[in-house]
Amino acid sequence: MNDQLTILQTAAVALLKQLIATPSFSKEEDKTALLLETFFTGRQIPVQRIGNNVIVRNKHYDPGKPTLLLNSHHDTVKPNPQYTKDPFSPDVEDGKLFGLGSNDAGGCLVSLAATFLYFYEHKGPYNVIFAATAEEEISGTGGIELIINDLPPIAAAIVGEPTQMQMAVAERGLMVIDCVSHGKAGHAARNEGENALYKALKDIEWFRSYQFDRVSDLLGPSRMNVTVIETENKAHNVVPAVCRFVVDTRINECYTFEEVLEIIRTHVDSEVLPRSTRLRSTSIALDHPLVKAGIKLGRTYYGSPTTSDKALMPFPSLKMGPGDSARSHTADEYIYVKEIEDGIALYIQLINEVQNG
Repeated sequence: MNDQLTILQTAAVALLKQLIATPSFSKEEDKTALLLETFFTGRQIPVQRIGNNVIVRNKHYDPGKPTLLLNSHHDTVKPNPQYTKDPFSPDVEDGKLFGLGSNDAGGCLVSLAATFLYFYEHKGPYNVIFAATAEEEISGTGGIELIINDLPPIAAAIVGEPTQMQMAVAERGLMVIDCVSHGKAGHAARNEGENALYKALKDIEWFRSYQFDRVSDLLGPSRMNVTVIETENKAHNVVPAVCRFVVDTRINECYTFEEVLEIIRTHVDSEVLPRSTRLRSTSIALDHPLVKAGIKLGRTYYGSPTTSDKALMPFPSLKMGPGDSARSHTADEYIYVKEIEDGIALYIQLINEVQNG
């Protein structure tokens, strides 16, 4: 296995360098999708392409066996304006591979691609499918959600996100809420009207101070943060009739989004309109074979504060991958080459443990 592992590790790093050098902002991933497609077809592996999503199945796929999905995304955010390096130049310095998307989630993506290659010709008790998906960074509908119905029944999934190869067994749900406060326009000099901004501030103070009762052992309390506030005024001397603000809510598994909306509407006067209720909190049981295998291999588990495509999967999924989420979306993003190499080896061990369990 050592020679094969070395070959896979080398191929993974080379692929990541190509991906870094190819811009792949969300909804603009066609070029990296082609790179991934070529990576597999060049190895005589049939590829299914749906939009900018690339799917491959193990050579001896058997619909009678349970299927394990390996998934990560190949889209990136726009470069942080504080970059000092070229975000599209995959340079290696002191063991660090720099470049946009190197850590989030390129290192995970190529590590899972290499892991799929390792199992491609195996005839184990599980099928193995790899899906490189789009639009994860914007929670778009053209990514994992687009291909779910084209996949066979999935027993479980490994979602590649930078977790330092520890196991994120749960993650918060994300619900973005648009709030609108209404008042009455008037001339500021004559103190006329009803200031919608002041009314909004009262509601914003409630969002700042409210504490949810139910606290998760893995995720802690649910949280709400007001992140945007604006009026339509262009002039300084007009009392605003309308004030809009945005609330970012991160909800643990103890609450449904419907419960949270009911609590909010009971306490604020502003209109409350959720943009989406798709990205719900998820968790995988601690006695699931994937988690038990990880524990046996010395991995720890935790609840993740961030949201991923795991939220859109209607089957058990474990978020786990090389890299560190603290580096995601930062200037001069990087991942250690050794993190990728070790990640591939550990993914293979994890799947072997599950298949032999």
